[in-house]
Amino acid sequence: MAKRNDPLNPDPTFLGFWRERHLCTLTTLRPDGTPHVVPVGVTYDPEAGLARVIANKSSAKVSHVLAGSGTGSGTEAGGARVAVCQVDGRRWATLEGLAVVRTEPDRVAEAVRRYAERYERVPAPNPDRVAIEITLTRATGNGSPS
Repeated sequence: MAKRNDPLNPDPTFLGFWRERHLCTLTTLRPDGTPHVVPVGVTYDPEAGLARVIANKSSAKVSHVLAGSGTGSGTEAGGARVAVCQVDGRRWATLEGLAVVRTEPDRVAEAVRRYAERYERVPAPNPDRVAIEITLTRATGNGSPS
């Protein structure tokens, strides 16, 4: 059964699951409102209330976030509504929130640092890299094996 968590103060099992190395998915909304789901690496920073994804600035996910920062279906001021999820057998966890694209070198470097820490590898340099920062509004899942 899914359990709701405070994304800023998750229970230890939920947070522990997000500290493990897992491939994740990012769901964004296309301009027509249909979901676009892609595999990504995600880092979770409950202290800052953020999840981060590194991406190429020309990717579809980035264009969806940029387009979704306006008004309309699935969007609101402050970012595009998105979800990131990871699954391992019967364990799963989803973080939801409002995403924005960051191009500032220090924000991108922080996202890369956290990615390297979680995934135990430093991504190749990419001058077109940006960071998608998700201000978290909801956390759900079942991080316990059963």
